[in-house]
Amino acid sequence: MKNIFVTGCSGYIGSHTCVELLENGYNVIGLDNFSNSKPVVLDKIFKITGKRIKFYEGNMLDKDILNKIFSENTIDAVIDFAAFKSVGDSTKKPIEYYINNVSSVLTLLDVMKEYNVKNLIFSSSATVYGESKIMPITEECKIGNTTNPYGTSKLYVEGILQDLYTSDNSWNICIFRYFNPVGAHKSSLIGEDPTGIPANLMPFISKVAIGENDCLNVFGNDYDTEDGTGVRDYIHIMDLAKAHINGLKKLENDKNGMHIYNLGTGKGVSVLEMINTFEKVNNVKINYKITERRPGDIAVCYADTTKAFKELNWKAIYNLEDMCRDAYNYVTLNK
Repeated sequence: MKNIFVTGCSGYIGSHTCVELLENGYNVIGLDNFSNSKPVVLDKIFKITGKRIKFYEGNMLDKDILNKIFSENTIDAVIDFAAFKSVGDSTKKPIEYYINNVSSVLTLLDVMKEYNVKNLIFSSSATVYGESKIMPITEECKIGNTTNPYGTSKLYVEGILQDLYTSDNSWNICIFRYFNPVGAHKSSLIGEDPTGIPANLMPFISKVAIGENDCLNVFGNDYDTEDGTGVRDYIHIMDLAKAHINGLKKLENDKNGMHIYNLGTGKGVSVLEMINTFEKVNNVKINYKITERRPGDIAVCYADTTKAFKELNWKAIYNLEDMCRDAYNYVTLNK
């Protein structure tokens, strides 16, 4: 299993995972339409690894370009990152999110089936758990009580994949439920660089730190948490990227199956704790103000990662200080 097709290859998670794949001897075929990324990322991946992605520009909704990719390459496995990912934006644009995040996967699966490529890692999200009554969240916790269209789109795809495997158990599927990836590659060549106003906490903090934004909005301080702000499980992007190497090895060893894993650190961090740590580690001041809660947000969400450790031999090694330092180094060197 050496030839890996990566959708969303120039995005935040996709680019860091491509670096890990290339450095671990895999050949990468990539697809992206740059809806939330930039072409220069491909050159930066080459600068880090000395290896090129075989790249195709296009949309995963376009079956013709998928047919072209699968006909021109021998593909052993697919890692699917291609999706819109803003919780807040999804509440305003549900139709766009369902088309882009669900219909595109159906198109991909149809082509994979046609070319008999049945190894897939799908990037899902902890949002499928909704407001879980159990903390930390295990993979056995109830899913389905989603609070926004982004989470629901991931939930729908998970259901589609479960149905697919039930109908044909020669498929080999690994679902990764990401918690909150942050930080950047140690080279500071790639990192989180969203188009427009950042939807996630860390890139917004970073832009305030370098003066691109005046103030950070903290969405609510009346949650049932220690300091009133939302608590999330933040994971360093390189820890997350490395998990995909372990996932591919799992698929190669097991040959077929349906595997689901939480990817996080197992530790909850509040918004104010993140701000304070960022200030301390990087010796900067972050201006912020408390505003109203954001639609679709929940109070607390952090992972139990025991299953990933036992079955994938994977666990997060970077801490919150590493995440804040690497994120800041990236924005200061790339502003």
